[in-house]
Amino acid sequence: MKIISWNVNGLRSAYKKGFLDWLEKEIPDIVCIQETKADKIQLPPELHNVKGYLPFFVSASKKGYSGVALYTKQKPEKIEYGLGIERFDHEGRVIIAYYKEFILYNIYFPNGKASRERLEFKMDFYDAFLDLVLKKKNQGNRIIICGDVNTAHKEIDLARPKENEDTSGFLPEERAWIDKLTSNGFADTLRVFNKDPGQYTWWDLKTRARERNVGWRIDYFFVSENLTKNLKSSFIQKDVTGSDHCPIGIEINL
Repeated sequence: MKIISWNVNGLRSAYKKGFLDWLEKEIPDIVCIQETKADKIQLPPELHNVKGYLPFFVSASKKGYSGVALYTKQKPEKIEYGLGIERFDHEGRVIIAYYKEFILYNIYFPNGKASRERLEFKMDFYDAFLDLVLKKKNQGNRIIICGDVNTAHKEIDLARPKENEDTSGFLPEERAWIDKLTSNGFADTLRVFNKDPGQYTWWDLKTRARERNVGWRIDYFFVSENLTKNLKSSFIQKDVTGSDHCPIGIEINL
């Protein structure tokens, strides 16, 4: 099974830049999309009727903001939208898909750069999500988490760690939350296979940072420890353009 996650920075924009051609070429079993920036009624019919896939969408109450989507070949047993907390859920950041083999969390985690208040919102979201997912894990469920986490975990995960020590996205408290996630039995799938530096998923468009690979790894797949033995590969599609992020994925034997 191949699962791909991609922050497309606007699904309508990605559609115009060849999103469906990319999807037809990759043929993942599931693709998780973040930052759709659209209500589903604003999307062209082609994005509702992708051959071979069932689509699910959730959008923010604020127009042109946030939003996540899921395209899946296999019909989930159940779909949930949000964490069940209105403070977070009105921003349309979460789709949870329940399959027979696992629970999949497709999440666009908040960005904390705008203000101290948004950083607090981000950290509260982190904590609420961790509480929820640990309850599911402790019940014996197999869990896959993917999406734009909006934090680089370690110095190896961004090109200029020293210059960004005081920047949201690489603050100690943000990085400590990923430590907490991994210490509670979730594996960072890329690092299971690849320990190399220079593995980035986001680049600043304004400074043409992608051309120089001056980036950040802020998009992740995490799997619960009872799934790590099933991992076949974890990858970054750094050559796929159309967004300031690139797609990431895993292959897993189930």
